[in-house]
Amino acid sequence: METKPTASSPWSWPDELDAMIAAAAFHRNLFENEQVRFLEVIILPGDLVPVHTHRWPSVVYVQSTSDFIRRDGQGRVLFDSRKAGALPTIPVIEWLGPLPPHSVENVGTSNVHLLTVELKHGKG
Repeated sequence: METKPTASSPWSWPDELDAMIAAAAFHRNLFENEQVRFLEVIILPGDLVPVHTHRWPSVVYVQSTSDFIRRDGQGRVLFDSRKAGALPTIPVIEWLGPLPPHSVENVGTSNVHLLTVELKHGKG
């Protein structure tokens, strides 16, 4: 079982798994400095985003969504939106902590379109 980083446990995944390296086709860096990284994420129906990480906590603005499956680095299902009830009313703003290795598969019929502000001071 994968563990999430805490203040007492450092980030333990390699930089090569960073979203901008391991899943660059789905993440576009709109802005970055020492404090934040602002990403646009687009996942089309049928797309499978390869295993990657998000080292920092983030605020996510969901512009559009679809049914999706998030799996851990070993391919085990962590979340299946089809089992979570109705999709949220858009737009939605969410807080996410750092995300260890995971993949995302859009199993719905709409685009997943996110704007994500990663807060670097919340380092994993």
